[in-house]
Amino acid sequence: MILFLSILLIIVSLLLVLLVLLHRGKGGGLSSMFGGSFYSNLSGSSVVERNLDRLTIISGSLWVVTIVGLGLLYKNS
Repeated sequence: MILFLSILLIIVSLLLVLLVLLHRGKGGGLSSMFGGSFYSNLSGSSVVERNLDRLTIISGSLWVVTIVGLGLLYKNS
C-alpha cells in the first residue's frame, strides 16, 4: 500500500505542477494556447480556465489525501 501511494503521490505531484504552470497569470499563460482566448459573457473566465481550476483543485485534494494516507501508514509501521 505504501508503494502504491508513493507512486500515486509522484504522479499527482507532477500533474499538479503541470496544471499550475498552465494557469494564466497577469500577462496570459500557456492555457491561452489551448483555447483560453474564448471568454464567456457571464463570467470573467473562460471555460478552459474554469475546467483548469477544477482539475487543479481535484489534483490538490488528491495530493493532500495521499500525503495524509502516507503519513498514517508510516506512523503505524
